Amino acid sequence: MAASTESGDDGIVGINVTPLVDITLVLLIIFMVTAKLIVSQAVPLDLPKAATAGEVQTVFVVTVDDKGVIHADGHELRDDAALRTAARGALQKTKDVRTVIHASRAATHGTVLHVLDLLRGEGVTKVAFGAEKTL
Repeated sequence: MAASTESGDDGIVGINVTPLVDITLVLLIIFMVTAKLIVSQAVPLDLPKAATAGEVQTVFVVTVDDKGVIHADGHELRDDAALRTAARGALQKTKDVRTVIHASRAATHGTVLHVLDLLRGEGVTKVAFGAEKTL
């Protein structure tokens, strides 16, 4: 008796990809929702980019020293109103002003966040934090 080479199965003729597409879309929606939640909790920063050539950008520099004294573009500020006035002046010169906050290592976290809060309250949205490069 010879064995039959034909079987009753026709084999897989096509693959149903509908469940794969459904799962992929559900995962995409989950990733989009969680990414939005993660990004919204972070402090929005606009870090400067370097290029070999380009237009000159106006930068508003705010410095917080180790004693908590605040300087804006090299001028010492006595109070919060002076910082608000300096920020408004920088925004009037350049509507899309970029701000760099240089804080001393000994400056308190609360002081730096207070400066950031005052700047954001005046409409400054593009903020970067200055740091020295480690060796």
